[in-house]
Amino acid sequence: MKHLILIFLLMLIIKNSVSAVPAVDNHIKVDQFGYRTEDRKIAVISNPVIGYNNNNPFTPGNNYQVRRFSDDVLVYSGTITAWNGGVTQSQSGDKVWWFEFTALNTPGNYYVYDVLNNVRSYQFQISDSIHSDILKQALRVFYYQRCGTSKSSPYAEFPWTDDECHIGNLQDIDCRLYNNNNPSTSKNLSGGWHDAGDYNKYVNFTFEPMIDLLLGYEENPLVWKDNYNIPESGNGIPDVLDEVRYELEWLLKMQNANGSVLCIVGVRNYAIGSPPSADLAQRIYGPATTSASFTASALFALGAIQFNSIGQTAFANTLQTASINAYNWAVANPSVNFYNSGLIGAGEQETDQYGTLSRKMAASAFLFKLTGNSQYKTFFENNYTQMHLIQWTYAYPFESAQQDIMLYYASIPGVSPSVSIAIRNAYKSSMNNSSENLPAYINNTDAYRAYLTDQNYTWGSNTTKAREGNMFYNMIHYKLDTTNNSNYRNAGLGYLNYFNGINPTAYCYLTNMSNFGSENSISRIYHAWFSDTVNLPPPCYLSGGPNPYYSLDGCCPSGCGSYNSLCNTSLVTPPLNQPKQKSYKDWNISWPQNSWTVTEPAIYTQAAYARLVSQFVKASPGFEIKLVMQGFYNSVLDIMNMKDTVRVYFRNNFSPYSVIDSVKTTVDSVSFKCNFTLANLSSGTYFIVIRHRNSIETWSKAGGEIYTLGSQFNFDFTSDSTKAYGNNIIKIDDLPGIYGIYGGDINQNEIVDGTDNLLVDNDANAFTTGYVKTDVNGDMVTDASDAVLTENNAQNFVSVIKP
Repeated sequence: MKHLILIFLLMLIIKNSVSAVPAVDNHIKVDQFGYRTEDRKIAVISNPVIGYNNNNPFTPGNNYQVRRFSDDVLVYSGTITAWNGGVTQSQSGDKVWWFEFTALNTPGNYYVYDVLNNVRSYQFQISDSIHSDILKQALRVFYYQRCGTSKSSPYAEFPWTDDECHIGNLQDIDCRLYNNNNPSTSKNLSGGWHDAGDYNKYVNFTFEPMIDLLLGYEENPLVWKDNYNIPESGNGIPDVLDEVRYELEWLLKMQNANGSVLCIVGVRNYAIGSPPSADLAQRIYGPATTSASFTASALFALGAIQFNSIGQTAFANTLQTASINAYNWAVANPSVNFYNSGLIGAGEQETDQYGTLSRKMAASAFLFKLTGNSQYKTFFENNYTQMHLIQWTYAYPFESAQQDIMLYYASIPGVSPSVSIAIRNAYKSSMNNSSENLPAYINNTDAYRAYLTDQNYTWGSNTTKAREGNMFYNMIHYKLDTTNNSNYRNAGLGYLNYFNGINPTAYCYLTNMSNFGSENSISRIYHAWFSDTVNLPPPCYLSGGPNPYYSLDGCCPSGCGSYNSLCNTSLVTPPLNQPKQKSYKDWNISWPQNSWTVTEPAIYTQAAYARLVSQFVKASPGFEIKLVMQGFYNSVLDIMNMKDTVRVYFRNNFSPYSVIDSVKTTVDSVSFKCNFTLANLSSGTYFIVIRHRNSIETWSKAGGEIYTLGSQFNFDFTSDSTKAYGNNIIKIDDLPGIYGIYGGDINQNEIVDGTDNLLVDNDANAFTTGYVKTDVNGDMVTDASDAVLTENNAQNFVSVIKP
């Protein structure tokens, strides 16, 4: 009997402890993955007034709390604030309140709690590493989108395995021209990514996603890892570049011997199979076009830039040759079009005249960066005023790639300063003054903190949202308005929060993320592989997003034959007849409900999201040194004329100051940072020593710097003269206050003297160009400006100062 009483009491205790955690109420919206410690943290509470859920009203209490999930301990409390004085937001149909808990920065698992109603939000985490797994899963989606490769264990997880697809009779390895089935037109066009929920492959539709992935890597190279469990993982190359290479190798197959590039591979009529290997329909290709050739040229060139940066020079050289050949063919054939609608594929891939110009501008920008050939600079600078960013002084998310290209060009060493300044000023002006950009964040225009204008909620609104979020990061990366960096970062974060659960539906718009922290992720997308009758899709596909223009197929209500029953509007409400942000349903029924206009994923949506996430991933502990070479600094643009390599030494802080570890690394021309890891350094105090090919060796300040094994190490030579031993560093800009290491030590004998002057003068008189030591300012030309800098430092007896 005593045992029964004890068992009963134990069960009662367990019951009470479980019930101590209140029920979830998704009127309280949080980022279901969580927040980094320093992030702005806002929960959004809603009372639905208009829309499908207005039969479920909610009146929040005034007092809100954050509680630790493991033991229900109160860690933060505060009051809520009504959005816009308590009015109903038209885009969502909700009355909204905000609960801010930014001050809470202790890592852990939490929930937001409404004291009066005794309900809570979904769980979330506060941690500086929350986004690493999300980025990994976001990139793995491209592996599942691969065409012509098996999805097998251990890379593909159960149940998403499949054999090689589209390698059967008259498919991608024996692909025929769309209007000529003769074997003489056969080409091996296997590989690449399926574009979206169908299995077609379009060259022009790779433009935005490849730019997003390649620039996303360039912006934050250390956050992209080599362990994402794709077949190439562990090869020493970041998996994002492995994935990009898979697409680039398909684009190389699409290139003809004359340099032209075919535009599309797909099916003549709509045909699908699940899994992809079950699709046995004949596949055909479209002809070479001007737009596809410029697209490929741009992507080959940008790919070459990135693969060169990691030492993959052989592949980079292949890409460079392909890029130049494609460019030359397109220039010689400026009006070759192919409109595929009704002939091949599922969407029109041909661009308009402006779209083709944009691609030529991209190819010109990237080829100038890659080769330094002035013909590309000339074309770009003769035509940049035709770009909408300049014509309209307007930056908006439907032209994010074009704006990326403009900003990228403006940061290239050797471009005309007037062009660079015009581009940077136009972008900055729009981001700071257009009501839909930074002012939307400052003025709290969107109740859900991720503003789009009414007209920008269209088919693919999640793509638009992600691109808008990335636009804010450009302001930070290109240092266009550094005093506002915190606002730009928080504005971009709002868009990430929106995808991850802070939206009127309370969905995390990523598929099947329950194992990664989301308790309410979507379960359905329109995709030929993952239909209603099969398993859930793999993790982290971002769906198309709310579409207020959704409608049933035109055959409804009575012209769809045996499918008329699917025309019942109640089955598609939502998304039908909803406020813009509620025009969404978690489903994937195809014709005649046409769910693809709401839930279909696409490589351009996925890439924009991956790039956005990467901005909030903290790199694993490593080393970050910030420095500027004196002559390389461009005070007008606040960048260096070029990125360049240095060797960084870590020396003991006691005699004989032995070298404990060193690394050759690259100083970025925009951020002035070099990032690296070291394998042989233990905890201790060290001098940091910088050696550059034509600069004075520079030591860090007296006493040395403390390094703790396993912790991030940062040191900034640019912020103050005291950062260098003996103050042996020169101020090169009063605003924003930049210090640089002395230049002019051409022969590396630890002093700038007459010998260095002579070497520079000789090369200047010989009109020497290229990557040479005597080019002290990094503009690829040895001339009088290099001689002046070297002579000045020689006259001032500049030399190494060290212990």
